[in-house]
Amino acid sequence: MPKIIRENIERDYADYLHDESRKAGAADSISFPESEDDVRETLRRMKSEGEPTTFQGARTGIVAGAAPGGGHAMNLSRMARVLGMRHEAKPQAFFLTVQPGVALAEARERIARRDFDTQGWSADSLAALEAFRKAEPHFFAPDPTETSATIGGMAACNSSGARSFRFGPMARHVEALRVVFADGDAVSLRRGVQCAEGRRFRLELESGAAIEGFLPGYASPHVKNAAGYCVADDMDLLDLFLGSEGTLGAIVEIEIRLLPAPKAMWALMAFMPGEAEALKLTRLARGEAVEGLACRPSVRPAAIELFNHDALNLLREQKATNPAFGHLPEIAPDWRTAVYFEFHADSAGEAESAVMQLAEAMAELGGSDEAAWLASDERELERLKDFRHAVPEAVNLLIGRRRQKHPGLTKLGTDMAFPDSELENAMKMYNEGLAEAGLESVIFGHVGDNHLHVNILPRDQKDYDRGKALYLSWAQEAVRRGGSVSAEHGIGKLKTAFLKLMYGEEGIEQMRALKRLFDPEMLLNRGNLFEDERERAR
Repeated sequence: MPKIIRENIERDYADYLHDESRKAGAADSISFPESEDDVRETLRRMKSEGEPTTFQGARTGIVAGAAPGGGHAMNLSRMARVLGMRHEAKPQAFFLTVQPGVALAEARERIARRDFDTQGWSADSLAALEAFRKAEPHFFAPDPTETSATIGGMAACNSSGARSFRFGPMARHVEALRVVFADGDAVSLRRGVQCAEGRRFRLELESGAAIEGFLPGYASPHVKNAAGYCVADDMDLLDLFLGSEGTLGAIVEIEIRLLPAPKAMWALMAFMPGEAEALKLTRLARGEAVEGLACRPSVRPAAIELFNHDALNLLREQKATNPAFGHLPEIAPDWRTAVYFEFHADSAGEAESAVMQLAEAMAELGGSDEAAWLASDERELERLKDFRHAVPEAVNLLIGRRRQKHPGLTKLGTDMAFPDSELENAMKMYNEGLAEAGLESVIFGHVGDNHLHVNILPRDQKDYDRGKALYLSWAQEAVRRGGSVSAEHGIGKLKTAFLKLMYGEEGIEQMRALKRLFDPEMLLNRGNLFEDERERAR
């Protein structure tokens, strides 16, 4: 019998009652299953007792998706074994099967070292590992900022990161799943095997039972998107569970695809005279035609990240006053906007050529060759990545100081994405809105996907209230312009009102109806994606 802990939850397991959003939850019990059988037995028991269950991984999310709303908290971090490997010879491809609690950092390290604990592996898996060790190096492409994130959590949230500009979100790298439902039944899904017919679907479960019905009828926006259930005509049903935020079932096994590692990685940090020039350089790097510029890079970047003048000013301040930021390179005061470009190529010559082509365009737009930072080896690349990660760290430090005077104060961070045609309009909307409201902020992030994080930095509760109203107006505008209210962080419990903006009450009701097919008593991850029905009835 899996151990279910029911005493002293708040005292002994307080860290499991919230995620990085810091929204406090509550739980009557908690468990740490180590196997699929543990998960199935615990879910059957919770169902028999009428107790809701909230699934958790490393709790690195920022939308309170892992914060339990009462009932049972099931933390899957101890399901952390690599279960096997698969090899396809023509064309050559390698796949790794893992439990949901395997951390991204550990998976990366083991893949790079080609070293796994193979206890319990099948003969086919051992043969695949032998071929893997003889092959060229491979890697796992998804790269959320938090490398402590688990593979299961990344699948449940369809996470992404800077390199999703080239490699896409987590869903592109998942080949198979096992999912356990609220009654303990399970299904194995493999890409290309179980597909909808139009919007109608049927899934045969392990017990012989079936779940069938209709997918929601809404159309998802054609932008980077992690808001609500992924649905489409004739879709692969595997994708329904990726990004479902634990509302349909527990992901207990994931097969991930590994990609050949690039033979060369180069990066360029371009400092531009202004935002307009930075956006033109971004469009050129994406392969778009830009008037007056003919030289486009021959390699599509893996990542394109922007830092506005407020972000640069915050780092200048931290470098001058905080020893923890002393390792950052000097940022000259006349540099207004920075854009980071990362290239993966088949040779150092190819990577260098792409960087030089981009540098030529940078100079034509008023950027300085002498000011730019170039990275052509792993150590230099890490230095530039440290610069990118220093921005949210500096934001958190600033808000932490302000919280001492105003307890409960938090930043407001956007996660919206827009169509390519709306990039400049989105930036104008952000800048004008912040100026009119008199709010402090920084803007940084995934400009290649038109997905920028605006961090509003309130000085007091009045600032926070103005910022929250401004955020809502931006979300409405993002929907109007064909964008997404959440491009990578998901909806969780904090952005349910934004999801309703995207799909309307009818779309939300269709999502509820879909969930009831898999979870008739609505026991799993209550409050994620849409309001808990009990709260709505009050």
